[in-house]
Amino acid sequence: MHLTVCEPTAMSTAMDPPREVSYLQSSCGTGDSVASLDDVAVDFIANESSEESAGEREEEIGANTELTNKLTDILTEQPTHTETVSAQRPDSLSLAVAEPERWTSRGDGEVNLRMGESGFAAEPPVTVDQMFKTAVERFGSYTALGWKEGEQMKTMNYQEYYQACRTAAKSFLKLGLERYHGVGILGFNSAEWFISDIAAIMAGGFAVGIYTTNSPEACQYLAENCKANIIVVENHKQLQKILQVQDKLPHMKAIIQYKDALKEKRPNLYTWAEFMELGRDESNTQLDDIIATQKPNQCCTLIYTSGTTGQPKGVMLSHDNLTWTAFAVGRHVQLTEATKSQEIVVSYLPLSHIAAQMVDIWVTMKVGGATYFAQPDALKGSLVNTMREVRPTAFMGVPRVWEKMQEKMKSVGAKSSTVRRKVAVWAKGVGLKTNLSKMNQNGAMARTPVNYRLAKKLVFRKVRTALGLDRCTKCYTGAAPITKDTLEFFLSLDIPVYELYGMSESTGPHTISLPNAFRLTSVGKLIPGCETKIHSPDQEGNGEICFWGRHVFMGYLNQADKTEDALDAEGWLRSGDLGKHDDNGFLFVTGRIKELIITAGGENIPPVPIEDAVKEAVSLVSNAMLIGDKRKFLAMLLTIKCQVNGDTGAPEDELTPEAVELCRKLGSNATRVSEIAGGRDRVIHAAIQEGINRVNENATSNAQRIQKWIILDQDFSITGGELGEGRGGLEKTVCMLV
Repeated sequence: MHLTVCEPTAMSTAMDPPREVSYLQSSCGTGDSVASLDDVAVDFIANESSEESAGEREEEIGANTELTNKLTDILTEQPTHTETVSAQRPDSLSLAVAEPERWTSRGDGEVNLRMGESGFAAEPPVTVDQMFKTAVERFGSYTALGWKEGEQMKTMNYQEYYQACRTAAKSFLKLGLERYHGVGILGFNSAEWFISDIAAIMAGGFAVGIYTTNSPEACQYLAENCKANIIVVENHKQLQKILQVQDKLPHMKAIIQYKDALKEKRPNLYTWAEFMELGRDESNTQLDDIIATQKPNQCCTLIYTSGTTGQPKGVMLSHDNLTWTAFAVGRHVQLTEATKSQEIVVSYLPLSHIAAQMVDIWVTMKVGGATYFAQPDALKGSLVNTMREVRPTAFMGVPRVWEKMQEKMKSVGAKSSTVRRKVAVWAKGVGLKTNLSKMNQNGAMARTPVNYRLAKKLVFRKVRTALGLDRCTKCYTGAAPITKDTLEFFLSLDIPVYELYGMSESTGPHTISLPNAFRLTSVGKLIPGCETKIHSPDQEGNGEICFWGRHVFMGYLNQADKTEDALDAEGWLRSGDLGKHDDNGFLFVTGRIKELIITAGGENIPPVPIEDAVKEAVSLVSNAMLIGDKRKFLAMLLTIKCQVNGDTGAPEDELTPEAVELCRKLGSNATRVSEIAGGRDRVIHAAIQEGINRVNENATSNAQRIQKWIILDQDFSITGGELGEGRGGLEKTVCMLV
């Protein structure tokens, strides 16, 4: 059958498998069997999934003694109103062993591509090297990469970029990189990061990004799992992590440090200059032979993702996963090719996530765009400086980035003169009304209102210029849910923020919102060539969101059982997310299947919509966690917006400026969390209760009402153990770095 965009209703039934393409050539190689606006900490892709159940949510909290005590306190006394409803957990997809040709867990394995007969899905498959060569042929003299050295901007064009990757690939081979072995990359975004990534692929290895926040032990696991021959580190700090565990890495042959001078000389430890010199005069024969044997259906990149329990899983992405997704995304969002008008992006999100890689490396390469690198302290305040200097045409931020922008702008606005505040309020009202009208008319308006044009001149253009977004036509958010309040805030400033959705296992995006096709709180519509199935929908249309397309991953490295869990018998990727389509085909993510709370009365309650509703109703709240699995009523743990330690990521006692301002408006003088937690501030307590009452008024049943709640003494954090690297992993990583 044709692999084309399907209507939601059509995909709710079983489908015949689309045409697949197998590459019969045998594998080569052995193959082992913002205090100022400058403080704006600005956090793709794609709402990443985890394997965290409702029970695991509470087990994780249970590991924290303080939270356990709080939970015991608020659940001891039972409320008087509960409702018993007979309901069952939704059936999961029927499990059967998937056909081997659709997936593999072998590093040297191959898969059949999910080709279509027409449209995007029929695009001829190419390898990473083939896509890069095409970019060089078409955009050779155009800027590919840009970065600051001191006060000077350095650039590299596509021809130089490609040659640097080939030189690095030859250096990797000289150092002993074997086919289907990893090259780990541990550091902040840079030209060297990109070159190492692409060179590893060219040389027949796997490009493996490693979280910069990883412990030495976590680095060891990833390096062992991918049989890394070489690890590329940014600086001395990251080098020390590898040196601590190098004796436990039998496959490792060399380490390369790409920033700063080496503080010590060691065997098989190289500076970037020394490393590049190794391959400069090497013959091209070995590299060309390896490139000639590469096929689009072979693995080239590993993205490590995990839930809050268990070791990370290596998501195997093929050449075709990367090149086809880059093609489909670039075409779908109508990016312009450099020969017409060059797209500009800023690279700052952690490259260990597929979202950042897809935007910064692959989509940009496909259209001949230029990627400029932010400073390493981008998430601590300097990003806005890079934004103003580079002036990107497209920008991706996780929700926390947009929230930090919103908080800073509100704080600055509150200090403006009365006249300026009145003008801003008027302009935002006009902006929201006009843009909502545009949204409901799918971007088409017969006539732009005069007051909107005036507001644009007086306010909107100045705001965009201050943020470095004055020529940005595509602002995106993903990796975690974003509140309606934040979306409306930016929409009121004439900055539509478009949601997208996907996961590491779908090579990033699966659905994308567009200027002429978006709805607030929807994650958009399908990328052409992909398909969505809502499995076992309930009466409201909610069911598990499943993916099909050439963006679906090959499998988890060396984990056949986990791969079989992720793919159903027909090869559909199970997201683990609950969602539904509206009448116009927009997808709405409504929760996580494994996060479903099953009350003692048998009612299925998705916690995320209730948690989000509370955060929207009570602006002071940073995190909300609903508790109630196997219990007679719902309770909620709340945290207050507070400052975060820039070095450790740990929450501090001081409230954020926005939180202090909110307290003042409510009549409270609190400046610290400790003055509010546990009901110590009656004014704040009453305000929160009022917000929760509003949420409860919209509950569909008494069982979905929040009966008890408490404010904790500190916010959730990765360092505190309350947050993991699962769903919203990119968002959580960024929050730790902010």
